[in-house]
Formats: sequence, structure tokens, C-alpha cells
Amino acid sequence: MKVKIIGENIHIISKKVKDAINNRDAAFLQDLAARQVEAGAWGLDLNVGPRKRDGHEVLPWLVEIIWDVVDVPLSLDTTNLTAIEAALESVDDPSKIIINSTSAEPERLEKVPLVAKKYGTKLIALTMGKGAIPVSADDRVNIALEKLIPRMEEVGFPIEDLIIDPLVLTVSGLQEYCPQCVEAIRTLKVAWEPPLKTIGGLSNVSNGVPREMRPLINRVYCAQLMGAGIDMMIADPLDEKLMEVIRIIEERDDSTPVGRLYLTIYDKTAAMEEVTPDDVDMNDPEQVAIWKTLQVLENKVIYTDSYLKM
Repeated sequence: MKVKIIGENIHIISKKVKDAINNRDAAFLQDLAARQVEAGAWGLDLNVGPRKRDGHEVLPWLVEIIWDVVDVPLSLDTTNLTAIEAALESVDDPSKIIINSTSAEPERLEKVPLVAKKYGTKLIALTMGKGAIPVSADDRVNIALEKLIPRMEEVGFPIEDLIIDPLVLTVSGLQEYCPQCVEAIRTLKVAWEPPLKTIGGLSNVSNGVPREMRPLINRVYCAQLMGAGIDMMIADPLDEKLMEVIRIIEERDDSTPVGRLYLTIYDKTAAMEEVTPDDVDMNDPEQVAIWKTLQVLENKVIYTDSYLKM
């Protein structure tokens, strides 16, 4: 299967990005956008945070300068609906915009779908209501089927333009959520006809993990999410090893032992089967690291930094 990568790197949490936005440094942001697309990003996420004071000025400017250098879909990632509307008013083709996002919280669910419907955009919808994100796959799917989709139908928003996000959460502290998110994606793909589109923020799974350990966790979880049938991931296209795992799976490249293991993770996730020690060369340290990471992501071994470092 082909997964669409939405580049995550224009994100206000990065000091360089924040400074570039504040200083209206178009060249820096355009270079970052272009490099992500060159690396294989299908679209770009523009995460500006709430920007309550000047979001209505910043977001239209950001969309304009990014589209000056790349012609790809843009995800407008902010809770500031006024900023989103200002950006949508400024563009010629809102159909290339994804609003990121609504949830099942009453105020968001009342307002955001109406904006998406008005401008003809795509819309990401999170499987969370007021309060905590549910752990179980079934509870997350039920939010989509019982709250998100009925509201879309009520306002006449096309379900084919809806993208459900069952919420990737960190393995550090919220480990039990990781396999449930995989199962939520699998279930969402068969819960509606035609199949619902799904998305996840891949890097969220390794938030709070030591920096050097994050890339492998992301790669292994990527193979699992792809096996479950995810359509899009907000991820780092500049991570060459991550993009190589995606290529291996999409091209069915079994020319290396590590590649074959990633394909096994993908295939067995798709078939609802378990990867076993027999699938792993335990004399290969790289395969052992992948195996141990998989055990943690499947919530079979308690996550600790030391376990994954051993």
C-alpha cells in the first residue's frame, strides 16, 4: 500500500521555526518546505500553535510563501479557527487544504465542520471528546461512528473528505494506547463503506523518549500502522531511515535481512498475526533491537529506556 506522508517539520515547537515565523523569514521556511517535498512528502503540516494574537495574519502569509515554492496539499494545524478562515479566504483553491482538526468536543464539532463544508476543504477529526482520550480501539472507533460521522452527515460534509485520527500517543507513559491505536485504524478501515481515510502523527509515539532512541521506535510503529492500513502519516520525511522503511514496504523489497523483518511486521500486522522469535535472527543486533522495540509497542514488555538500550 502507498501511504501519504505529510511533513511535520514546520512546527512551532521548533525554536528555529518559531523564530522564522516571528521574524517573517520566508527563505528559511520555504527551504524547509522544499526539502521535505524533495524527500518524499505528499503534503505539509503547518503547525503554528494557537497564535491567538496574530494567527489571522500569520497563517495566510505562511500558506502564501509555502505555495510559492511547492504545489502540495497543506494541513493547517491550529486550534485558531479564525486564523484558518483567514487563510482559506486568501487562497484560490481551498480543496488543497486540510483543516487539522476537529474533535468530538461539542464546541469544536459544532463549528469546525461548518468551516470545512463552507470552503470545500478536507478535515481531520480526532477520536476524542471532552476529557481524556479513550484507551481502547472500540471506544475510539465508536466516537468516529457515533459522533464524528453523524455530525458530518448533519452538515452535509462529504465523508470521503473526512480523515479520522485515532490519536498516536507516546509509548513512554501511555504504552497501552499504542497497540490499541493500531487496532483502531484496522477497525476504522472496515467500519464504513467506502472505507474511511485514516491518519496519525507518527512521531508522537516516541515523545518523551531519549532522542537517540526515537527514530527506531518511529520506524517500527510505522510498519505496524502501515500494516493496519493507515492512509496518511504526519511524519518527518527528512528521516532517511524512516523513508527507507516506507520504501521497503511499498516496493516489497526483501533484499536485506532487516528489510525482510520490517516486511514481516507489516504482513503479520495486516493478517492480525504475531511476529515471533522465529521471524528474527537473534544473532543480528539490529534485528534484536527491532524485536525488542516491537515487544514494547505491542505492550508485551514494560517500556523502560534501559530495556531498549540493552
